[in-house]
Amino acid sequence: MPSSIFYSLLIFFFAVGISSTYAKFKPRAFLYSIRKDTKALQYYTSLQVSEREQYVPVVLDLGGQHTWFDCDSYKLPTYKPISCGTTKCKNAKNNGCLGCYSPRKPGCTNNTCDTQGLGEDAFFVVDTNGLAVGITYELPKPFPFSCADSDSLRGLSSKTKGMTGLANTITSLHSQLSTKFKLPHKFALCLPSTTEYPLGHMFIGGGPYYFQPYGKDIAKELITTKLVINPVSTYPIYSVGDASDEYFIDVTSISVDNKLVSVNATLLSIDKEGNGGTKLSTVTPFTKLQTSIYKSLVSDFKKAAALRKMKRVASVAPFGACFKASTVPKSQTGPVVPYIDIGLAGKQHWRFYGANSMVSVKKDVLCLAFVDGGSKPTTSVVIGGHQMEDYLIEFDLVSSKLGISTSLLFRNTTCTQSRLM
Repeated sequence: MPSSIFYSLLIFFFAVGISSTYAKFKPRAFLYSIRKDTKALQYYTSLQVSEREQYVPVVLDLGGQHTWFDCDSYKLPTYKPISCGTTKCKNAKNNGCLGCYSPRKPGCTNNTCDTQGLGEDAFFVVDTNGLAVGITYELPKPFPFSCADSDSLRGLSSKTKGMTGLANTITSLHSQLSTKFKLPHKFALCLPSTTEYPLGHMFIGGGPYYFQPYGKDIAKELITTKLVINPVSTYPIYSVGDASDEYFIDVTSISVDNKLVSVNATLLSIDKEGNGGTKLSTVTPFTKLQTSIYKSLVSDFKKAAALRKMKRVASVAPFGACFKASTVPKSQTGPVVPYIDIGLAGKQHWRFYGANSMVSVKKDVLCLAFVDGGSKPTTSVVIGGHQMEDYLIEFDLVSSKLGISTSLLFRNTTCTQSRLM
């Protein structure tokens, strides 16, 4: 059942006297609800494309450069292809040209930018003041996206029809909205840990972020660390000299119950070839660690778990440390297990309690929710969706900082007890 704040939103919604309109004044920020597919372990939202009442469900990808979906599933009466060689095509990092010999339709036109058939159409967004939803706006200029075929949907949640990119690119969702409405280039994610209500949220345009029952702006409660630029692109297709569009942070240490895990420091830094370092990924279900880091973490976690009388059971792939759930106490923060901290530049740390460090794999079995990422991965540490769930995480591209609501009370309140939609 939706939380009580939902009803206060309805009051606000009708109080403005508009159910859906075109903007006559500047929006404050934009709001999207986020759902989790617990089978595919992916997070998705819905975009209003071409028509106000037409919703396209898309997977959220922090590393994706732009939006794409199966256009055949929707009506796109005002769709226009983007010609090859244009500035819009170059912004999508593509200079190729696409032709099509089938009947003309969205995604099948001649002389079109060769990024899966790049086009544009009307786009609608809902604004927020950080506390409640308000007016529906139409973008002043068409929104660019690609039309992919149904084969491209393999591997995606069956509840979705494409993906929306949230990388630091000109064509990403947040960049398009921030630029076209002249809003601060910031966005924040609150990934849900369940498929049921209440939902998670994405804010575009910055705070404030107000949540019941607290009457304060959580944007002022975030710890921050700098976003690091990887000099080499981590995207599958790129040009020599391109820097990465993904979000990297400077991790300085890992610890279990305040005891440092032995880690080769060179793995935590990014070398001149772009290898190493730490990035965040919404399409990686569980945090991946380079093999030596993973083995050290698992070993130290097992030792700390033994001190807490947690009974070991056989490992369940892909996890390396599993325990009998009935021997693990429970609390508001999830299973009471050794806590894991990752040290951040600026002498901050991001703490993972049981809700984010453990996963239930079957009846009476809990496993440490970190996986082996291989001995020579491009990126040494990839922080996955499970570890980000129920935190408010802000990507501030104005000051190039990452903000995290590490306070446990705020974490639970922000994403599991109070919802905006």
